[in-house]
Amino acid sequence: MKFINLTRRTEIGANSYYLEAGGQRLVLDCGMHPKEEGEDSLPNFKALGDRALDAIVISHAHLDHIGTLPVLMRRQPAARIFMPEATAEIGKALLHNSVNVMTRQREEIGVVMYPLFTHRETDRATDQWRPRPMRQPFTLDGERARPHEEGGITVEFVDAGHVLGAAGVVLRADGRTIFYTGDVNFDDQTITQAAAFPESGVDLLIIETTRGDSPLPEGFTREAEERRLAEAIERAFKRGGCVLMPVFALGKTQEALGMIYKFRREKLLGQFPVYIGGLSVKLTEIYDRRALTTRRLLPRLQLLEEVAPFVLNGQNIHDSPARAGRVYALSSGMMTPKTLSNIFARRVLENPQHSIFFVGYADPESPAGILKTAKPDEMVTLDPDEPAQSLRCNIEQFQFSAHASRESIVQYAKKLAPKKIVLVHGDPAAVEWTRAQLAAELPATDVIVPPPGVELEL
Repeated sequence: MKFINLTRRTEIGANSYYLEAGGQRLVLDCGMHPKEEGEDSLPNFKALGDRALDAIVISHAHLDHIGTLPVLMRRQPAARIFMPEATAEIGKALLHNSVNVMTRQREEIGVVMYPLFTHRETDRATDQWRPRPMRQPFTLDGERARPHEEGGITVEFVDAGHVLGAAGVVLRADGRTIFYTGDVNFDDQTITQAAAFPESGVDLLIIETTRGDSPLPEGFTREAEERRLAEAIERAFKRGGCVLMPVFALGKTQEALGMIYKFRREKLLGQFPVYIGGLSVKLTEIYDRRALTTRRLLPRLQLLEEVAPFVLNGQNIHDSPARAGRVYALSSGMMTPKTLSNIFARRVLENPQHSIFFVGYADPESPAGILKTAKPDEMVTLDPDEPAQSLRCNIEQFQFSAHASRESIVQYAKKLAPKKIVLVHGDPAAVEWTRAQLAAELPATDVIVPPPGVELEL
């Protein structure tokens, strides 16, 4: 069994991993690095050498896991492409949006390689995808796996509790079971139910470590955090201001809409206007269509109908001033320059009546990460093409991560007690905390931090 970490560094980036077992070769995930451009945004495909892949398996549709799939498909034309059914629907929308973003970046900042793929190539790629339902094992030939089948690799998707369509990937080969968690959450969110993962029989565990450097606050509960958010929104409105929530279009937007629905239903807050972005609308439509056919909480809730958000986009954002008594749940969650959340943040930053509420992860070096750690009246630059501004608005942070806490990661690994654990999807400090903790609590388990680009014999 061979494994290669195709990320360029130990970090949360262009997630992609090569696995060879049972005489077959596959790549797990094929992401785009959110902070890099051009060639540097790709996984390290050169580490594959001249290997021909039998398959590419995608865990979910966030761009750091699916964002360069058309590029790898171009280089591996014989590989079969598998992913969960909802991931295929979401992934198509996100990749087409990515083409638009890359085209704009070529024009604005001169990245000559962009776009890495076109709308036409995206359509051709998505036509070749083979969506698969959860909990139905299949072979890399695309056939339904039969019990006790010998030879090759069988694959099974299991709900990961991260976003709609997110799956852990169970791989069986040579009498052994390999489990790749992808991005996981072991706790219920507002819309998304907790992961439903195997609890025994795993020989090799490949697990994310996103929150390895962030301890869970003592006594934390999701219910109490939701109530704290509702109270903070009410205070913001009473000050005569609005609330900006930088969110990811996939996952965090729908969770925010779900919380607002609950606040209204439980009379924690009254009616107020809510604004989301155009891509968020497309993805929320998919959430609504699949409400009754996927594992979720509030299965009958139609978010667009019940919450009735208004839509902001690249055209009307410049004509939309910050108005009191409104919530603007705008992407990107990292507040990348030129995105809706970045444009709107620069509009409210110097007004002490307004608020910015952070409800999820932000890379420390991103504009959102910089803003989260900035002090009142500090000069901050959210867009290098715009002047610095003084931070005078109200900043608050809330814990609604779609990733598992480090405590639950360790607990799950201890429950499985596999022979080997490979740690991925984490910045160095997060990976190191998780490695040290697991090494201490599972002395019989080989805990591995895979060096980028190096072939490991597992």
